Amino acid sequence: MGVGPSIRRGSVNGKMSDLASISEIAHRLTYPNSRPRDAATLILVDRSGNEPKVLLGRRHLAHNFMPGHFVFPGGRIEAADRDEPVAAGLHPGVEARLIAGVARAGATTARAFALAAIRETFEETGIVIGRKCAGDSPATRGPWTSFLATGFLPDLSGLRFIARAITPPRAKRRFDARFLAVDAGAIAHQAAGVIHLDAELTEIVWVGLAEAIKLPLPDITEIVLADLAQSIAAGFAQDAPVPFYRMQGRAYARGLL
Repeated sequence: MGVGPSIRRGSVNGKMSDLASISEIAHRLTYPNSRPRDAATLILVDRSGNEPKVLLGRRHLAHNFMPGHFVFPGGRIEAADRDEPVAAGLHPGVEARLIAGVARAGATTARAFALAAIRETFEETGIVIGRKCAGDSPATRGPWTSFLATGFLPDLSGLRFIARAITPPRAKRRFDARFLAVDAGAIAHQAAGVIHLDAELTEIVWVGLAEAIKLPLPDITEIVLADLAQSIAAGFAQDAPVPFYRMQGRAYARGLL
């Protein structure tokens, strides 16, 4: 599921996005205003070669929202994401920034963002970020049933928090999206048969950062790729400041968490 502002700006060479132009586009949006929905997405990063690669999936052409675009797997937070058992929890720095500035939020909220990103990645690609259960899989119902049936528990320990972005008011769909990332070495399993011509994602590809921006992308994806490139260049730390994109007054601004 593609999430985030429908505004195209950014690069992967460290150049700052043109936030003035983004603001101008945001003021032309004309849909009825709505409250943004909490969402999370996961960027899988392969750093084994000379150039980092990311996993992108192509959305079905029949989708009403961003048909044919390449996206990171992700989607809305579900109630079950708040209390699902895990093999390992979040890094303290990631947890703290996931809830920074969020009213009445605690560790459970931070974990829900991380679990939603891992669950949506599994649902859309079959990829499991987890560790083998030591015993029987925990009993569960709802959206986690298929994931736990693989014999793995979700592992949050390797996640990085790359960016947060709130879609500008009066956009067609609004999300308060958290963009998380994890090294490809955290992939524990991939279920077969998830990617096909009738699925939400009809193909998935590993692509270098410079090539990725040539694909049809949601606009926020292009911006976050620039932030990801900077994070990787700086060591891919789990306790680094996190960019936060949102409207402030009449300008779409970049702050830090």
